[in-house]
Amino acid sequence: MNEWLDELADALEEPRISGEELGAVLKLARDVAHRVERRFAPVSTFLLGVAVGQRTAAGRSRQVAFEEALGTVRALVPASPDDG
Repeated sequence: MNEWLDELADALEEPRISGEELGAVLKLARDVAHRVERRFAPVSTFLLGVAVGQRTAAGRSRQVAFEEALGTVRALVPASPDDG
């Protein structure tokens, strides 16, 4: 399956997604789907990607841009009852 994601990144002329990024995006989508609204999961990950793109265009490294944007989104996702 990761081969398809690599092929997609190549077709879009974007860097390939790392395993850590993939895991974080999938976890975010899951948390949004379960704690906010299921249909917002793909939209939230799209907005995350837009934010990363804007931050990298402004000069941040992709890693820093991803971590910043992910932190912002995660702060808006309600905590799970299991989180204590």
